[in-house]
Amino acid sequence: MPLPLTPSSTVGPFYGYALPFPGGERIAPEGHPDRITLHGYVLDGAGEPVPDALLEFWQAAPDGSLTGAPGSLRRDPVTGGFLGRNGTDFTGFGRVATDADGHYAVHTLAPGNPGQPHVAVVVFARGLLHHLHTRAYLADGPDPLLDRLPADRRATLVATEEPHRTHRFDIRLQGEGETVFLEFP
Repeated sequence: MPLPLTPSSTVGPFYGYALPFPGGERIAPEGHPDRITLHGYVLDGAGEPVPDALLEFWQAAPDGSLTGAPGSLRRDPVTGGFLGRNGTDFTGFGRVATDADGHYAVHTLAPGNPGQPHVAVVVFARGLLHHLHTRAYLADGPDPLLDRLPADRRATLVATEEPHRTHRFDIRLQGEGETVFLEFP
């Protein structure tokens, strides 16, 4: 008797074992004068923190280019393991896990996207059959995506500017104040 088809497997928490890498939060080099911090919490539908989510960040460089520095991730020549980033290049990519309180932080440069500057965010978490895509806008203003959203939904995509070159962007997976997630064909 043939086995029935099954739905997609949920991700995690096994992804926390192999996907994070040293320095995944350092998209921009430490000490860069224009470096900013994007941080926040991943919350479930009840507003509780999700302690085992994994987030990927993709963004344009300040000049609007999308090339990054993909060769900036170094390997240990003896073990083949990751040593971390080289510490000098802007990569345009970061990957971090949330901590026990559901918090994450990445250090980057303000993106130079045409229109509104944003960072693309991909969320992997327990219970999700497929990863989720969203955007963190560093400022509110005219944008083709933001312009189509009602004010309350629009607010879920705009990071709050805080002191010391910091922006807070919380991600609510469902429920009241759910973050707008994008669908790609």
